[in-house]
Amino acid sequence: MQNAFFERVYQIVREIPKGKVTTYSAISEYLTGTKRSARMVGWAMNASHTVYPPVPAHRVVNKNGLLTGFRHFATPTQMQERLEAEGIIVKNLQIQDFEKHFWHPNEMIL
Repeated sequence: MQNAFFERVYQIVREIPKGKVTTYSAISEYLTGTKRSARMVGWAMNASHTVYPPVPAHRVVNKNGLLTGFRHFATPTQMQERLEAEGIIVKNLQIQDFEKHFWHPNEMIL
């Protein structure tokens, strides 16, 4: 069950457009109808760095636009660097203009 859930999370994260981010709770809500599984989404993202095809884990942040997952990258600044390379401004681990960059899984074109 956990592996299937994780794979569904990865499928969604692979759909996030460059220059956009989503949240653990938005993914949870999309998959389960409730935001209560946001922590499980976080667990999936923590395990995503060895998954193939690659998962752009840097595009998943907390509900306030904070880079809470930065510790799970190869370096403490890698998550921010990847977002900035896509045109997203980050200050003090906080995405600036978060609403402008937010993408909800409901926007997926399947």
